[in-house]
Amino acid sequence: MVELLLLCGQDQVETLSDALMALDALSVSVEDADAHTDQEQALFGEPNMPAPAPGWQHSHMVALFAEQAVAEHAATILKLQDFFANASVVRISEVPAQDWVRLTQSQFEPVEITSDLWVVPSWHEAPAHARQVIRLDPGLAFGTGTHPTTRMCLRWIAQHLVKGSRVLDYGCGSGILAIGAAMCGAGQVDAVDIDVDAVSAAHANAVANQVQINTGLPDKANGIYGLVVANILAAPLKVLAPLLCGHIEQGGHLVLAGILSRQTEEIQKAYAPYIQLHVADTQDGWVLMAA
Repeated sequence: MVELLLLCGQDQVETLSDALMALDALSVSVEDADAHTDQEQALFGEPNMPAPAPGWQHSHMVALFAEQAVAEHAATILKLQDFFANASVVRISEVPAQDWVRLTQSQFEPVEITSDLWVVPSWHEAPAHARQVIRLDPGLAFGTGTHPTTRMCLRWIAQHLVKGSRVLDYGCGSGILAIGAAMCGAGQVDAVDIDVDAVSAAHANAVANQVQINTGLPDKANGIYGLVVANILAAPLKVLAPLLCGHIEQGGHLVLAGILSRQTEEIQKAYAPYIQLHVADTQDGWVLMAA
């Protein structure tokens, strides 16, 4: 495998991507050439914020080719094109052979939720002192325990869940929160999501962890619950306020996550007609809100 690295401007990325694929590139990826400098530019959008810029001011384009000769030919052809003006070839180099599966797995270590509860990928041994272990590998659905919102929700469940409670995990993703609730003593757990792949993943993960949860699309949520938890994002959480609050039994709990610190007041306002939310936990700029 051979890598061709280019430096170009924002307005050249799309044209160069098309040209590289036409020149038999196996893949093309784009990175911020100014990363880790004062000129680094964040492009990630957030709910209710202006759309991000279409690209970085300066980009590194990485194209992979099967052979050195093909990469060199592609570089030669590109240099002759008018659209390559102001772009440059940084290098052509061989990509060292790697065990990509092992490299990917190495990025996911056991995650401590509490001293007793851990989330552990299948290729790791659980810590000796872990009393409860959720076995979960990265997949199509959100929720591996590594994101602050997931950790805060699981920690709340581990510390506050009333045993025997009926629990609704709305927007369940991988099912990690529903599985955690079942492990912590919930009486019945319903896990729903609008994504059919998430529903399938949640069911498979529950089976792998030997816990019983009911999975399905949102219409499977019915009746009232002692705990309703939703780890989504601020915009859909605001829309869902009457629906989620309508599922909480008298004296029950609502736990919301996927909320940035600066979005706290707008979420409180959206839920004020139904319930009084407070910040129950914070981590890395995210908040957990509960009532």
